[in-house]
Amino acid sequence: MSLNIQGAVQSYSKVANESGVMNATPYRIIQMLMAGALDRISAAKGLIKRGDIIGKGKQVSDAISIINGLRRSLDHKIGGEIAANLDALYDYMVRQLMHASVHNDIDILDEVGRLLNTIKNGWDNIPDPAAGKTGVASQSVGISA
Repeated sequence: MSLNIQGAVQSYSKVANESGVMNATPYRIIQMLMAGALDRISAAKGLIKRGDIIGKGKQVSDAISIINGLRRSLDHKIGGEIAANLDALYDYMVRQLMHASVHNDIDILDEVGRLLNTIKNGWDNIPDPAAGKTGVASQSVGISA
């Protein structure tokens, strides 16, 4: 392993450990991903207002990547109609984020933020099965760990 790659791996490990990802349950990781996407959407709005188009583009791109990660985590065999509906909604959000980025449209960023926040609030109200509570959060909506 070269020094550059080794350094990157060490940096990633440090960040991952600090953010709790390494020990997080699949349920918690989904929560963290949704919160991360919402943070990036919010940051993009502020950057548009300040005229930082490059920064806005990075934040929107990161939000799109996170939402696409959420899409890839869906298990359509287990989740059935719920997973299909989430997949369609995530697809819509990604398309809207691309449109918002091209047109610097804060209203569309707000719309996507509201949609994602609604999903996150629903997810937050499902008990985490790994926390010893009843319920099967990840399986009920077809999230593969």
